[in-house]
Amino acid sequence: MAEAGVELWVWRHPRAKGAADRCIGRTDLDVDPRRAKRLAHRIRRAARQYGLPRRVLTSPLRRCAGVGQWLRRWGWRHERLPALLEMDFGRWDGRAWSQIAREEIDAWCAGFLNHRPGGGEALHDLFARVAAWQAPSGAVIIVAHAGWMLARRWLASGQPAPVRADEWPAAPRHGDCWRLPMRVQRPPSANPSRDVA
Repeated sequence: MAEAGVELWVWRHPRAKGAADRCIGRTDLDVDPRRAKRLAHRIRRAARQYGLPRRVLTSPLRRCAGVGQWLRRWGWRHERLPALLEMDFGRWDGRAWSQIAREEIDAWCAGFLNHRPGGGEALHDLFARVAAWQAPSGAVIIVAHAGWMLARRWLASGQPAPVRADEWPAAPRHGDCWRLPMRVQRPPSANPSRDVA
């Protein structure tokens, strides 16, 4: 059986094709089917070992949904949920980092919590979206994106909101599994007493 208090089993999707050196949020890149199948096998083994349900929730983007499709072929229930999408980087999305003006990136880093990179989604908006999502009861298996996973873990920690880019942790590796609590706190707000420069 799953451990008490650890209800969300969240895997990061496999590495997507063509993602290197690009700003990738909602850009729907493909993934090598062999990598998707390998991750699906790992998820299936974990489900057997820990008595998890044969149900997987994924982002609608192919790099996550491709794993769910393999599990569906093996008799699992697969649901695609927009609430699990990666952060929206607006007009930056899909572009090479080298093509995005340094001033724009600096502005995002300076106002990390509330700035909308590329006119897309602010980190605070991502926190709100992640916090608003209500997981179904019981243990849940998810295939999601690094930004979603980081936001969910940050909310579960109860830490104050990051106001500088260097406070944001490194992304999980592709295929990593994080076991997270079912419930999270409301989105953190920036502490006005902290230095934001």
